[in-house]
Amino acid sequence: MTKVALILTNNFADWEYAMIGGIGGSFYGLDVEYFSPTAGQLSSMGGITVVVPNGLSDLVDWQPDVVAVIGGTVWDSDAAPDISDLLVAQYDKGVPIGGICGGTLALARSGLLNANPHTSNNKEFLIKNAVGYEGASHYVQSASAVSSGRVVTAPGTAPVSFAAAIFEAAGVPQQTVSQFQELITAEHK
Repeated sequence: MTKVALILTNNFADWEYAMIGGIGGSFYGLDVEYFSPTAGQLSSMGGITVVVPNGLSDLVDWQPDVVAVIGGTVWDSDAAPDISDLLVAQYDKGVPIGGICGGTLALARSGLLNANPHTSNNKEFLIKNAVGYEGASHYVQSASAVSSGRVVTAPGTAPVSFAAAIFEAAGVPQQTVSQFQELITAEHK
């Protein structure tokens, strides 16, 4: 079973984690687990309270096949945790790494966006909030997720394409991923 680790922080984005965790586990057979720099009770941006029992050392021990950093307001604040070493170590092991919305800042700070095509909320968001970010020349203005090698990024407005890209990175068959996207976007056609 493919293991997908979702990293959450306080004030995480509800829609971003729910799509991967809710659909990826129950419908696609992925083993989805939640991790946080500070294990314990967290609140989402929408006010949902969750208990995340796993810290980042648990993530390392669990040996995920894919890691996704979920957006939230903490990533562009002084309280943002530095998870650079963890992300680089997982990437160096061959693990695909994803980030959406504010979660892209963690990837930018780790250097994973310096040489890979990527997107985020906008280029200035990365430049302003990610010390050490040197990938502006690789920035792609996109309303959807951008996948480059083993790096997946998306603006906060693209939870569907981000979830689809994470599913692809986890080995969900392309036909199934396409069906997921059609199902989720059907009301907008």
